[in-house]
Amino acid sequence: MKAAFITAHGGNEAVQVCAHSLPARTPGEVRVRVQAATLNQVDLYMRNSGAGITHRLPQIMGLDAAGTVEDCDDADPLLRPGQEVVIHPGVACGRCEFCQRGDSALCTRIQFLGEHRDGTFAQWIQVPAAQVFPKPAHLGWAEAAALGVNHLTAWRMLFSKARLQPWETVLVFGIGGGVSLAALQLAKAIGARVIVTSRDDAKLERARALGADHGINGKTQDVAKEVMALTGGRGVDVVFENVGAAAWPSAMKSLVRGGRLVTCGATTGDQPGADLRRIFVRQLQIFGSSLGTHGEFHDLLGFVGRTGLRPVIDSEFPLDEVHGALDRLESGAQFGKIALRIDGH
Repeated sequence: MKAAFITAHGGNEAVQVCAHSLPARTPGEVRVRVQAATLNQVDLYMRNSGAGITHRLPQIMGLDAAGTVEDCDDADPLLRPGQEVVIHPGVACGRCEFCQRGDSALCTRIQFLGEHRDGTFAQWIQVPAAQVFPKPAHLGWAEAAALGVNHLTAWRMLFSKARLQPWETVLVFGIGGGVSLAALQLAKAIGARVIVTSRDDAKLERARALGADHGINGKTQDVAKEVMALTGGRGVDVVFENVGAAAWPSAMKSLVRGGRLVTCGATTGDQPGADLRRIFVRQLQIFGSSLGTHGEFHDLLGFVGRTGLRPVIDSEFPLDEVHGALDRLESGAQFGKIALRIDGH
């Protein structure tokens, strides 16, 4: 089969598309013929260094995917050959205390596709059957693939961690990126009020077209002051943050008393001022979050199927043009997910 590999660390010269042998499927695994996968920031991180993530080289890139079941156990009660499916990218151990209590996202030995083990930028992938879920019927391949990282991450952040309610207001930083757009879509789908930020007016306009109630340009406007003006001096109930140090002061100042901040990233730095006095005086709650459990993925897929939600796709590239896809992601110019058309042939 053909796959996109990290063969070293550096720039695109470290990424090669070449042939790779297809391993035999073992009992309990499912072989999926991959139709599409999408890019995530961690793909750039793994290409650049992968520091702190146990991995080996060469390694197939990619976390999420959608495709068709090609082979599975005859006795599998949920899957059958030819079925259209999406893949959960975190393979948990099932044995640690966190897996035993039902929160596999906290698994102490979790292995992520494209990080700790071969990923989805390949014509076929084999994963434990527990990682494979039926694809929402109304979605295209790239749209379905996008659910596995960004929408699952946003679902856990908004609903499991911050417990956003329909009558509340959420501030979403960095609209245009996949996880922030997922948060906008999910929050609006339950009826919440959504304020978004970007340094690009065009992205703010596109976000408004998707349902954002207000947009703030973080380059030309003071985010916290604008939030207070939009909320009558109250502040927002929830801040959805994945930017890091550059956004942290505004994020903290934008919260109502007792408000909740949930974060999943630190692309601009991971050592902001803690602002501890504000945290305890205003009794703020701060949550860290990453990906989501199988149960959360099941709930997300059901929600997507019932609401007709469709992830935003920025662009699609064939697998052979993975360098162009990585360049697009690295530029930061995208609005939505960048996808690879893989097709298992």
